[in-house]
Amino acid sequence: MQPIWISLAACGVMLLGAAIGVLLRRRLPDHHLDDHARDIVRLGAGLVGTIAALVLGLLINSASSSYEAQRGEVRQIAANLILLDAVLDQYGPEAKPLRVLLREAVGQMIDRIWGDPEARDSAGLYGSGTLASRLYAGLHALPIGTPAKSALVGEALQLAVSTSQARLALYEQSRSGLPVPTLIVLIFWLTVLFASYCLFSPVNPTSAVALVLVALSASAALFLILEMVEPFSGFMQIPSVPIRAALPPLAP
Repeated sequence: MQPIWISLAACGVMLLGAAIGVLLRRRLPDHHLDDHARDIVRLGAGLVGTIAALVLGLLINSASSSYEAQRGEVRQIAANLILLDAVLDQYGPEAKPLRVLLREAVGQMIDRIWGDPEARDSAGLYGSGTLASRLYAGLHALPIGTPAKSALVGEALQLAVSTSQARLALYEQSRSGLPVPTLIVLIFWLTVLFASYCLFSPVNPTSAVALVLVALSASAALFLILEMVEPFSGFMQIPSVPIRAALPPLAP
C-alpha cells in the first residue's frame, strides 16, 4: 500500500476518533463527564500525547538518518564505479570486455533496486550466473604480466568487492519498511487523543477545521516517515542519476 494512502487512511481514522468523542459526549450521562472525569481524561491524554510525540520524533529521526545514509551509499557506489572503470581503462585493451560487462551489471543493479518490488524479490542476486559474479571472475582471470598490472588488478578487485557489498546492502534496504505493529499502535494513540479532544468540548466550525488541520499534520508526519523508510520508490525517491551517469558509453 502506498504511503500516501496509508497517511490519508490514518487521517480518516483520527477524525473518526474525534467523531466518536463527539458521540460519547452527547450520549454519556452528565455524572460521567464531571470535573473528576475531565481531569483524568486530560492527564491520560497528556501522557499518551507525550508518548506519541516521542515515538514520532524518534521515528522521524531514525528514518531521516537511514535515508541520508542510503543516499550517501548511492553516491559512494557511483564513485566506486567511476574509479573501477578508470582502473580497467588504465589496464589496457584486454579489460575492455569487462568494462562492457560492468555497464551491463550497472543497468541490472539499477533495475533491481529501483524497479518494481515484485521483480526485485524474484530476481536472483547471487550465484555464478549473475553479471556481478561474471565480472568478479573476469577480474581474477586478467593476466598479470607486470607489477603495474598486478597492482591495477588488486585495486580493481578491491573496488569491485566494495561496490558489491554496498549494492547488496542497498538491495536489502530497498525492501525494508516501517513495522506494521508500530504503525498501528501509533495511529491508535493518535485516535485516542482525538477522541479525548472532543469528549468534553463542543465542536463548532472553527474547532472542526482545527481538528482537520491537526489530523492532516499528524498524517503528514506519518507520510514523511513512510516515504523515508522506502527511499527507492515514492515521492521522496533517491534518484538513480548518479549511478546512471557514472559510466559513459564506451567508444566503439
